[in-house]
Amino acid sequence: MTIHPNAELVRRYWSTAEARDWEGFAALLHPDVVYEAHQTRERVTGRDPYVRFNAEFPGDWHVTVVRVLADDSGGFAWTSFAVDGEEMTGLHVLTVVDGLVTKVDDFWPEPYDPPPGRDHLVERW
Repeated sequence: MTIHPNAELVRRYWSTAEARDWEGFAALLHPDVVYEAHQTRERVTGRDPYVRFNAEFPGDWHVTVVRVLADDSGGFAWTSFAVDGEEMTGLHVLTVVDGLVTKVDDFWPEPYDPPPGRDHLVERW
């Protein structure tokens, strides 16, 4: 069975985030990457702000990939995300162009308010 290159990219995206390898994480992102968290209506634009957004996420968090699907336009990940002992399900659609992540659409099925202290990194819509 052949694994689609975008499936491998999605797995690297999450493994570098979990490892807090921010240099490796940044290498997977297009300079103009756009991140949108649809539940909280937060948007982050640009590689450096998006890396910082993840690096500064509050709490002791860990992510486990449950499933990855991919095609030529990108990939989808279902994750289990634990923050300070609380588990959440995350659904993530990554758009990929020329081997780099250009857009991340995050969906968190459980309602929550965004963590405080991120206003300097995000715009709300």
